[in-house]
Amino acid sequence: MTELSVEQIRRFRLAVHHLDRVYANADIPAVVGACGMQNSPPGAWETALFNRVPGCSQAEMERLLYEEKVLLQAWSMRGAPLVFPASESRTFLSALIAGEGEPWIYTQGIALALDYLQMDFEALLEQMVQVMTQLDGRLILSKTALDQTIADWMLPFLPEEKRELWNQPSMYGSPDKQTVGGAAVSFLLRPCAYLGLVVFGERNGISPTFTSYKTWMGHELRADHHEAASTLVRKYLHCYGPATPDMFVTWLGCSRKQGRRMWELAAQDMEPVSVLGKRAFILSADRDQFGLPGELSRELLLLGGHDPFLDQRDRFILQPDKSLHKQIWKLVTNPGAIVCRGEIIGVWTGKKSGNRGLEFKMTLWAERGRAMRQELEQLAVEYAAFRGKELAGIVVEEPR
Repeated sequence: MTELSVEQIRRFRLAVHHLDRVYANADIPAVVGACGMQNSPPGAWETALFNRVPGCSQAEMERLLYEEKVLLQAWSMRGAPLVFPASESRTFLSALIAGEGEPWIYTQGIALALDYLQMDFEALLEQMVQVMTQLDGRLILSKTALDQTIADWMLPFLPEEKRELWNQPSMYGSPDKQTVGGAAVSFLLRPCAYLGLVVFGERNGISPTFTSYKTWMGHELRADHHEAASTLVRKYLHCYGPATPDMFVTWLGCSRKQGRRMWELAAQDMEPVSVLGKRAFILSADRDQFGLPGELSRELLLLGGHDPFLDQRDRFILQPDKSLHKQIWKLVTNPGAIVCRGEIIGVWTGKKSGNRGLEFKMTLWAERGRAMRQELEQLAVEYAAFRGKELAGIVVEEPR
């Protein structure tokens, strides 16, 4: 069994994540389609694309997403908003449809509402799917409004004895803004997204808008569940291999049953390798690329905190010192990562300073970062300019 080194894996992943060199605007569908780009917090996908295609402005990104609709945003892996090529909707949506006996992604939390309502998940989802056709031709502003609007649509279809419970204040933390029904709808929107019933529309200021897939794209999503799932597994292995089924389950945010089923659909395209003495899998088609790393023309990167490259589940590849992991991967919003040749050597944050300024704070752990101060400052200038700002200041904390 082939043994792969950490250095080989880093170089391979930099290349397949399109971080080995500067890519052109014409490459954007392939770049975004590698494994999709998370857009939580809002703007995360723009930072990710900027790091791969720095020649693409924010205005151009919005044009591709909102006007040309080459790209599409919908809830996807882990229930998070994801931007991906519209032409690959089946891979990033239909592939996530739960099989028989499998819980749907991002729906575990609905149990509180179901227990209160004394209702069955599948029956409630079936009712919601039926009313979602009312979203055709509509554009709803804000997630809160979407939840409550659909909850109102569902009310007449509920048993009479459930309607009063449905309209009670939510038990999920915002009882002044959300009802029990609105909370249930919030969880059920993820399955509806995978079924091609709801997508994000154009952002209106700080608020997202929502409509149906059919309204936004002009046609319904034609699901090909099994082929789409197989394609998604291959995408995952291409971007994150060597990997294991459990790593895939964690990345997808699904149940072990669903993840294992999907994994087996692409098993014929895999082969085992060894990483630090442990067995993992790569795509057979990628074998030669691990042995022949391409040229690395970009050694230093300022990646956003939720960049797809940082979604590696074997985090020791990115940073061998586990004591530093909690500084990189937080429970809510991650800082940005300073990456040198595929290794995270520090973290960064940026905050607004005045009307036109952006102030950076960087923490470096590696000694070699000291020799990169000038390059780090230039990267900060470029990112600030992308966001329409000037570099107001930069503070770098270095190892002692």
